[in-house]
Amino acid sequence: MRLASHFLNQPPRRYTDPQMRIAADPRLLRPRRPFQANLAPIFAAPLLLLASLALLPLPTASAQSPGKHLLIYAIDVEGGQSTLLVAPSGASLLIDTGWPNGNGRDADRIQAAMHDAAITRIDHLLITHFHTDHVGGVPELVKRVPIGEFLDHGENREDSDIARHDYAAYLKAIAGKPRRIVHPGDTISIPGLTAIVLTADGEHIAPDKRVLGPGIKPTPNPLCAAEPHWDLDTTENPRSTGVLITYGKFRFLDLGDLTKAKEIPLVCPDNLIGTVDLYLVNHHGFNLSNSKAFVDAIHPRVAIMDNGAHKAGSPEAWQTVHESPGLEDLWMLHTAEDSDAAHNSADALIANLKGGPDGAYLKAVVSRNGSFTVTNSRTGQTKTYAAK
Repeated sequence: MRLASHFLNQPPRRYTDPQMRIAADPRLLRPRRPFQANLAPIFAAPLLLLASLALLPLPTASAQSPGKHLLIYAIDVEGGQSTLLVAPSGASLLIDTGWPNGNGRDADRIQAAMHDAAITRIDHLLITHFHTDHVGGVPELVKRVPIGEFLDHGENREDSDIARHDYAAYLKAIAGKPRRIVHPGDTISIPGLTAIVLTADGEHIAPDKRVLGPGIKPTPNPLCAAEPHWDLDTTENPRSTGVLITYGKFRFLDLGDLTKAKEIPLVCPDNLIGTVDLYLVNHHGFNLSNSKAFVDAIHPRVAIMDNGAHKAGSPEAWQTVHESPGLEDLWMLHTAEDSDAAHNSADALIANLKGGPDGAYLKAVVSRNGSFTVTNSRTGQTKTYAAK
């Protein structure tokens, strides 16, 4: 994928996108009003002390929620990726930063999600790979937001001028700041969560009890025999750093732009990941990713496709995810305008509709018991997924 402005006045190429549209910031959710106890008069003398204590103001609902929920924001960066996770402890992980917009559009949208989550800094910034729509927003974001550490898979591996340019811009932007190169099996320290690296720089994790759980062994995947052989491409995509985030009984999977040739070793011949509750659809829903043997093996309850209006959201990938056994809903950041109605989700499940303003995000609020909600910031409507 490449920044659209880089290809203006040139014929379309693979991984390109029409010029990104400028959109308003997403609307923010209104904070709830503080709640105070209102006790009836108490006449019994021994209870007067308790009554006076009860009259003290209770914490607001917004102040209580960080101690109870994991927040996940799929931010609209117009077909790129930027995903914000905020733990109940308040610690944060941002995965990718979107495009290098001259007007700071994607940084604005990241900051809008941060504002909604009541945070002012990013503790960890993970760059999945060095494509413009993932790493391009770093130079602008570091000017605005304190960032604790930068995580990536190491040196750019793609032999292209734009990838070399983006990697050099990234290194310049983070010069003098903490940087850690991660490998499969590494962890990211986020109090309250377990975050483990599954893929990085073309490698994948070996069977690991931290992924499947103590005493649980990888299980054979019967779909592997029917899965075609997929050739490995030489871009940064198969080098993507991917993570599994666990909070109590809830599991969230984000593998960046991992392509089919690198998805398959995670689930064939044995499934090394297990099942997940929420799946950020690989590669924005391109059909170069999301193989059937992979998607069906991870068995997501809910999926979010971070596609653009004219980028990804391909019918083949949409269909594979949509018909995965056990899937309850497939949410999308945009109407896939180059697809058809049969391969788009219902409007209520799409953050940014055709012909409407852009910038709305999807927000998951997760409880330790595995239950969670997804809210469409365009409509304010929320859907609940009960614990299982």
